[in-house]
Amino acid sequence: MGTLRFSTEDGVSLQGDLREPETAARGSAVLCHAHPRHGGSSDHPLLWAIRGELVARGLAVLSFDFRGVLGSAGSFGGGRTEVRDVAAAVARVREVAAGPTLVCGWSFGAMVALHEALEDPAVAGLALVGLPIGDHGLEVPGPPTASELRAFRRPVLLLSGQGDQFSPRPDLELMARRLPTAELVTLPGTDHFFWRREREAAETIGGFASDLLA
Repeated sequence: MGTLRFSTEDGVSLQGDLREPETAARGSAVLCHAHPRHGGSSDHPLLWAIRGELVARGLAVLSFDFRGVLGSAGSFGGGRTEVRDVAAAVARVREVAAGPTLVCGWSFGAMVALHEALEDPAVAGLALVGLPIGDHGLEVPGPPTASELRAFRRPVLLLSGQGDQFSPRPDLELMARRLPTAELVTLPGTDHFFWRREREAAETIGGFASDLLA
């Protein structure tokens, strides 16, 4: 389908890009990008690789720009109003594809996706890439409470690079212990940005998506 626009619950018009598989979609996915105030947008090699992998595995994939980024209206909301952006994207992609919906977020987008999924039963699973936790200094919402995480029983993939400066391994391990169905994967020899390792990260997420569809 290509470029499209859709609106949030609070009336913000967002720009997205919808890609569909050649055959009937088995499910759908939403991609949430990195921090808007640090150059984050849907236009990034890591997200391109993830999108291509998920489409190849039979999912209709909607990547979009958070409010205030590129062609999307509105302004930065510190990760709080952006939860509405993710909800709108999930609702939009489910209009074109039946089956489970995976939400995949990178960095800032991962934390926003996690908060949105807590309140959205339409999200069948989460792939959280480089989830920013610990003492990172970014303007990002804090993680959900321990009780909220324990109550979340849908599949979660926590993926990070071994040298991720915003997603330290001890903090991720604590997060994984609190999430009942979390899988923690660390790629050696890379960091938060997965430079030249985008395909490996995408394949890991693709495998998780295939398990979710199964």
